[in-house]
Amino acid sequence: MLRPLHDYVVLEKIKEEEKTQSGIILTEKPKDQPSKGLVIAVGPGKTEDGKLVPTGLEAGQKVIYKKYSGTEVTEDKKDYLLIKAEDILAVIE
Repeated sequence: MLRPLHDYVVLEKIKEEEKTQSGIILTEKPKDQPSKGLVIAVGPGKTEDGKLVPTGLEAGQKVIYKKYSGTEVTEDKKDYLLIKAEDILAVIE
């Protein structure tokens, strides 16, 4: 399992399926990367003026992050995104 350092967060991308009203799943067509993810692990935070500042995120939260940010990593045949906490824009409640 990945354990992020500093203010990094490990995300699993949430793939959105496109369905018609009758429930038919449409084939994937080229489009932008998904910008929603599930928080898998959170680093302890960053140090500012000698004090640790936590990220305010927890594992299990769904978030929206900046497109095209972070580093893609494959671990145990699963794809993850390693991203700085400041690139996460919102928590989906």
